[in-house]
Amino acid sequence: MTPTLPRKLLALKNRKEIKPLISAFKAAFPKGELYLVGGTVRDALMDRDDNKDWDLVVRLVKPDALEKFLKKLGRVDLVGKRFGVWKFVPRAEVEPHHKIDEVQPQHAPAIDIALPRTEHSFNSGGYRDVSIDSDPELPIEKDLARRDFTVNAMALRLTPKPCLIDPFDGQKDLRAKIIRTVGEPSERFREDYSRMLRGLRFACQLGFELEPHTMGAIRVFMPRVNDYHPTPLGNMRVVATEIIARELTKALTRDPVRAFDLWFESGATETLMPELLPMRGCQQPVNFHSEGDVWTHTRLALSRINDDGFKKMFGGDQPGAMVYFGTLFHDIGKPSTMQTPEEHGTDRVRYTNHDRVGAEMTEAIAKRLTLSAAEGFDIDTEKLAWLVRNHLFVLNGQIDAIRPNTLEKYFFNPNLPGRDLLMVMYCDGMAAVPEGGIKPDHLKSLVRLMERLDELASLGAGRRLPPPVLNGGAIMKLLKLTPGPEVGMLLAALREEQLQGKVKTRKEAEQFIRKIGTGGQAKR
Repeated sequence: MTPTLPRKLLALKNRKEIKPLISAFKAAFPKGELYLVGGTVRDALMDRDDNKDWDLVVRLVKPDALEKFLKKLGRVDLVGKRFGVWKFVPRAEVEPHHKIDEVQPQHAPAIDIALPRTEHSFNSGGYRDVSIDSDPELPIEKDLARRDFTVNAMALRLTPKPCLIDPFDGQKDLRAKIIRTVGEPSERFREDYSRMLRGLRFACQLGFELEPHTMGAIRVFMPRVNDYHPTPLGNMRVVATEIIARELTKALTRDPVRAFDLWFESGATETLMPELLPMRGCQQPVNFHSEGDVWTHTRLALSRINDDGFKKMFGGDQPGAMVYFGTLFHDIGKPSTMQTPEEHGTDRVRYTNHDRVGAEMTEAIAKRLTLSAAEGFDIDTEKLAWLVRNHLFVLNGQIDAIRPNTLEKYFFNPNLPGRDLLMVMYCDGMAAVPEGGIKPDHLKSLVRLMERLDELASLGAGRRLPPPVLNGGAIMKLLKLTPGPEVGMLLAALREEQLQGKVKTRKEAEQFIRKIGTGGQAKR
């Protein structure tokens, strides 16, 4: 126990999420002990407010009494009686003089409340392949001993007298900015292989280094993340893909360059995304890519996400996970499509159809890792592949020749991630460093494209274009046509005029249709 309690920890007692619960618990169980554990304690010691999860441990209170108490104060879901874990959503008020039947909105975050527990792993590496026993009498130090990393194995006792429990020197590792396992790394990882990915994620999330012994064990055990074990329903992954997807996504979106480097150094890239490795040493024409090979280019592109230029160009819009993965995979097709003058007789190094091939590879990886299962990140496998397939949209530079209909299809379609595509193109463009270096007009094609999109957007409201002036039914009635390809051609021609600002009213639209449509045949 630490003799003094830092003010930043003491302040947690007054947080509105748990203050009423602490007061009620103290009155109901004067001899009970209530602890705040895990990431909230860690983040408070770091003066961070990133962690939105509240994890409490209750000692010296019988399970039935605790559950009865919680039900008086809010909604309770028992996760497992033997596990001694409850999901609790408090009512809006818990003071005796307030009504207690007013429940907080359903979206209110649940508080995890548990009895002290011990875990006995079967050493299969499976996340849930453990025997768990709860015991109200178990010392809090025993509960903390089952946790993954020292910085997560601290507890703030809230009642009866506040103090910090830190049996594994988590504060020392916080000050040193180190991720270290609780106990022997090989034992912790054999218990649960997903802890390796969590360790990498924490390094990205907190900006910490992995303690050498811990990193060494990760390198040894990382291939086991792909292990399967037999079940009556067939072979199943030891580490579920949704857990893999969650950890990869959290790491990449928090610090993309660090994640890129750590995945390679730890063996996670080789284990989970080996298709990325051929980018190392895949040469690029120096006149367009003086930054180096495809691997170096991709790393540089990841560093451009949300840099000052990015923020300026996109008005403070925050990139979503699709932008991070789209940037990571945008050139993944280059190694397998590379052609050189020496081997293929091309005028220079080329990567014909690398966008199409890369999209196919991206879709396969996203499906294999079930990236769409990363909760809260809204990753769509097909749309992610679409980003890779279209990342060369501005390559030819003929932006003013692009038809308004095409711009509408790509960038104003609510079913396509057009804004994400612009962001991926920015990152790709800013990572392509010509021999003379990046000049002020380096992204002139992308800038012009965004100007044209703004011009189109000015016709409607925000980023939504105005609806078509006439629909197919109106055109058929006007020209006495039957359904057929002619109607589609007329609709497209009319939409082109509207998006160019030449047609604004229904009367103008009807005049235009009469002019180009004769007997059901469009003149253009």
